[in-house]
Amino acid sequence: MGENCCCIASTIAIVLAAGTAAVLIAAYGVLIHVHIAVEDASLTRFALVETSPSPALAYNLSLTLTVRNPNWAITIRNKKNLEAAFAFDGQAFDRALLAGKGEKQRPRKTRVYHLAVGSPAGGVAVPTFGNAGAVVFREQNATGFFEVEVKVTGKFGYTGRLHKCDLDATCPLKLQLAPPGTNAVVFQKVKCKLAKPAKNKKNYC
Repeated sequence: MGENCCCIASTIAIVLAAGTAAVLIAAYGVLIHVHIAVEDASLTRFALVETSPSPALAYNLSLTLTVRNPNWAITIRNKKNLEAAFAFDGQAFDRALLAGKGEKQRPRKTRVYHLAVGSPAGGVAVPTFGNAGAVVFREQNATGFFEVEVKVTGKFGYTGRLHKCDLDATCPLKLQLAPPGTNAVVFQKVKCKLAKPAKNKKNYC
């Protein structure tokens, strides 16, 4: 009887140990990359200003961007500034700081960033906007929708891991111009796409 009890206790201990190991492996051994999305966006000004030597862009853009750490137990630490860059026709026209180097994001937590960028009255010339960019602007202006890209970049470190990875996420937005003070334009949530690492690079998130 004593031997049977001993065997049962040993089996239970083995099962519990195996279960604990499985949980720890799932929590710390499997790394899930961040989820980034644009929850809302509003474009209240987007106009071409004819200036010399190249056209300028006058704009007011606001958006809500979320960054979620889906891991069970792994904390993220910024090894570089986390930034968002805004571009039209492949040309950057503004950027914003989301979080500084050294800031942390705990497991299963979502950070919400409310961003607003805009040009001073008269617009800010985009150095390489040029005639080609002006043509694309006029084409999209005729449709009533503008294709604006938000690129989120940074570098992450993870709890219990020596490995660091670069973050490069792209959020393609199709925005309709809305007059200031109106909520007539409905925005559909956009999930941002993480860049795939090149064959010779293993440090991308």
